[in-house]
Amino acid sequence: MKRIISLSLVCASVVLSANETTVLEQISVVEKANTKIVKDVSNEQIKSADLAEALTKNIPSISIVRRSGIANDIILRGQKKDNINILIDNAKIYGACPNRMDPATSHVLSNNIESVKVIEGPYDVENFGTLSGNVIVKTKEPSKEVSGEINLGAGSFGYKKAAATISGGTDKFKLLVSTSIEKGDQYEDGNGNDFLEQQKASGVDPLNQYSQSDLEAFEKKTLLTKAVYNIDDSSEINLSYTANRSDNVLYPNTPMDADYDDSNIYTIGYTKRDLADFSKELNLDYYYSNVDHPMSTTLRNNGAMQMTNHMKSSIWGVKLKNSTEIKDYLLTLGLDTSVRNWRGKYYSLANPYINDSIASTDTTNKAIFSKIEKSFGKLDLEFGARYDYTDIETIDSTKKDNKYTALSANIFAIYNADENTKYFAGIGKSSRVPDARELYSKKSSGAYTGNDDLEDTKNYEADLGFEKIIGAFNIRTKLFYSVLKDYIYNSGTFENIDAKIYGLDIGGFYYMNDNVSFDYGLAYQRGKKDGNYSDKDLAEIPPLKANIALNYEDKKAKYTAEVLAVDNWNSYDSSADERELAGYAVVNLKYNNEIFKNIGLTLGVDNVLDKTYNSTNTYQDITYVGTGDVQLLNDPGRYFYANLKYSF
Repeated sequence: MKRIISLSLVCASVVLSANETTVLEQISVVEKANTKIVKDVSNEQIKSADLAEALTKNIPSISIVRRSGIANDIILRGQKKDNINILIDNAKIYGACPNRMDPATSHVLSNNIESVKVIEGPYDVENFGTLSGNVIVKTKEPSKEVSGEINLGAGSFGYKKAAATISGGTDKFKLLVSTSIEKGDQYEDGNGNDFLEQQKASGVDPLNQYSQSDLEAFEKKTLLTKAVYNIDDSSEINLSYTANRSDNVLYPNTPMDADYDDSNIYTIGYTKRDLADFSKELNLDYYYSNVDHPMSTTLRNNGAMQMTNHMKSSIWGVKLKNSTEIKDYLLTLGLDTSVRNWRGKYYSLANPYINDSIASTDTTNKAIFSKIEKSFGKLDLEFGARYDYTDIETIDSTKKDNKYTALSANIFAIYNADENTKYFAGIGKSSRVPDARELYSKKSSGAYTGNDDLEDTKNYEADLGFEKIIGAFNIRTKLFYSVLKDYIYNSGTFENIDAKIYGLDIGGFYYMNDNVSFDYGLAYQRGKKDGNYSDKDLAEIPPLKANIALNYEDKKAKYTAEVLAVDNWNSYDSSADERELAGYAVVNLKYNNEIFKNIGLTLGVDNVLDKTYNSTNTYQDITYVGTGDVQLLNDPGRYFYANLKYSF
């Protein structure tokens, strides 16, 4: 039990120990019971730099939204887009593409990530717009000692990656620099079809097919720099800069591809501890991020009639937070503000300006929040509340501006029956405002697809679960029930509907002996619309999913066999262009060993049986190629990979 559980142990990621997240030498009650953590991402998830794929393999309640060979999206408990909050080193970044080519998870690469923490439910009051969950990404931290590593990776379908990190400093100042480059060709599905061959097999209009058969699928370059300056023993300043540069990313089942996708994330943070009796810890954080994303038809057979939709997004935010202890209560108070801008325009070779796809829109939020934590013997309680005032302004004079106010609150409790058993429950309310696409977006024809009458979505949710350790066996079960009022839904145009999502997940691990361990995770969700609908199923609710892994460790060698199994997708919204999908089970094998001092080798094969399957449905919130029966995108077939790492 004293060994560190490997990242491949799916359900070990749902168990927290007291040193994983520290706030005034304590852990949030919510984080102790309602959080899943994926650790050591940069060293373990080295098949590719796609964070979405790493999370799908390790957390049963997360499913991938497969759009390409890289830059894929995630669904958490039947929710994605703005319904889940994604933070990168406490900074927000919003993709610019209305077709989700560049979700937030695509702007940070797994080789730069230390850990990912997922908090499920409406139990976050510190960040604007956490409707149904939080994904908190923590990148590598600089160290005082001089250290570093070099990674060289290769895989099937022409995949190549090179990455390097160096860190060092003094007692006062520490610096880290990490950079990487990766590229890959079009992957082949289990039938041996690449992207172009999949387009042909699906009957895509020849004008929407790729004009060449040997196009590279993507190229990505990244840079992460971090600095920590210790002013004194009780205070420090943290600085970071993250850059992502992506070129010619192919999206075969949509009409356009990404010409490039450039993003930047800047953060500045100041921390002061024991400032006075009323301040045990004071935090002041600022961030700014931006994305530049033109997508076009250049690589298709209709490239001579090239159409481009050039999208840009940015956001800056400031948060002031103070925590203090008052008679055994941990009280946190804070102010939070941000301004998000989204804009885009259509143009072609013949016309440098056709019309705006989204007229420049600012979403300005101002909020105050508080949180109280207290233990009463075996009972731990946390209460949080947040008040938001949000102003959305567009330069489109034909559309109205919108204002929203919201009060969010939650309470979460843990009853520690004994050292091996705990029960937990929570209830909360949260909200998120519509974004500029949902309010104001237009087609190149000038027809509006947005709806400026949208209300903000409210989530009323209850969670209930327990965790039990029986010798070397661990089990953790959780139920949730979410009532969504004014849920923003794409039924051909954006509208507010009422709906509900409910489900459960079960996870755990078992140490068979000192060398062999087994872990498991199971997640099930179901979504339903309220009201008089011909099809009451809610779109994008993945079916039953299971992650199972068997691990064997011998000295410095580790062998892992994983199975990712998904049931038939037979509860779907046909009125929103979804369809039934067959279930599948994918087997993955991995071997890791330190072959020489400071030199590690990883070998693996995913989808050992070369299955042809679809992980992602065709909800019409995305614009697909084809009309009526739009193209599904098959997932990758058998994939071999190797990585050689030198550490110092």
